[in-house]
Amino acid sequence: MEIVNLIGMLIAFILMMVGVICIYDARKLAKKYFSFHDQNEGAKWFKLGGFFVSMIGIISLYFTIS
Repeated sequence: MEIVNLIGMLIAFILMMVGVICIYDARKLAKKYFSFHDQNEGAKWFKLGGFFVSMIGIISLYFTIS
């Protein structure tokens, strides 16, 4: 059972890491994937998506630990 908790914690930390990277590199990711006119809108959605992904990681970590 310990290995299942460890794998769950690892997945939760990876989700949190991906979410934080999306938040802080949103402008670079938007430049890479969207045209010039869509960069501000794309950066906003990358930041919002990164926030939700990191929250999912935090919630899954909470339920994995308890």
